[in-house]
This record gives sequence, structure tokens and C-alpha cells, in this order.
Amino acid sequence: MAASNVNVVVVTGNLTRDPELRSTGGGTSVCELRVAVNSRRKDGQSGQWVDKPNYFDVTVWGAQGENCANYLSKGRPVAIEGRLDWREWDAKDGGKRQAVQIIANTVQFLGSRDGAGGGGGGGGGDQGGGDNGNGGFSSPSSDVPADTSDFESAPAGGGSSEDDIPF
Repeated sequence: MAASNVNVVVVTGNLTRDPELRSTGGGTSVCELRVAVNSRRKDGQSGQWVDKPNYFDVTVWGAQGENCANYLSKGRPVAIEGRLDWREWDAKDGGKRQAVQIIANTVQFLGSRDGAGGGGGGGGGDQGGGDNGNGGFSSPSSDVPADTSDFESAPAGGGSSEDDIPF
């Protein structure tokens, strides 16, 4: 039986710098992001929980990369789904260098443009979302107007009870 390989990564964190947009020789847009993601662990000596930041380089291709460059900035929270890519090259000093980066499939813009938290529109047609009922954080705000047509209020005094549920 052949084993299948899986290369999927999902991270949420904050941008450590403004996105850098460039184009390939063929005209394809490519955006470079750097994302800080905290890992929480207990300090062995003090017994206190401490955050250890991890930094990831992210590459976003095409129109989604253009959206990232246009709408994201340093400090903005994002959720990224993609794959890990390892590369190796020869440095100018003759030594070998290597790096692991994330090649993004989707980038969701979290928080609002002013950094107030909540959910926002995502790149590439995806929609981001905040966590409602999240223990004291501000309620989600969005740059995209909400479609509330599916949430019309039910008639008052309808007399339904749990016994009327058909399952």
C-alpha cells in the first residue's frame, strides 16, 4: 500500500511588517508577508505561562497577493492556510543556505482595517470571521456589509415548543 503525503499548514497571527508586492518576469504578482504566531508554554522555573513568538515567511501569488498588498499592513491579524515549501541555495560567501516558508492557498483578513478586532473580508473570495462570544473581546466588525436577509425575525407568540422539532 502506498503512503500518501500531506503538506498542509494553518496559522493565525499578526503581520510583522507591511506586505511587499512584486511581479515575476512573466507579470504574475507575488506578495511576501511575515507573520508572528505565538506559542504558549509554561516556564519551568517561574511556573508562569509565557508566549514564545514564531515567525513565518509567507508567499501569496496572483490576485490574492495583490489584495494582501492593498488591504493589509503591519500589525494586522490574518489566518493563512497553505503548504510548507523548503528551499536551498548557495550564498554569496559560498555556504549553503536553506529556508522553510509557507505558500498560501488562502489568506483571511481578521480584524478591521483600523485593527479593532473582529472579522473581515478575506483575499481570494474567502470571507474571514471573528469569534462571537469570545470572552470579552470586541464584537466583530467588517469592511464588507452583512447580508442579513436569511435572519428575518420569527413571528412573536408562535406557540412552538421543543416538541414541534421534526428530528
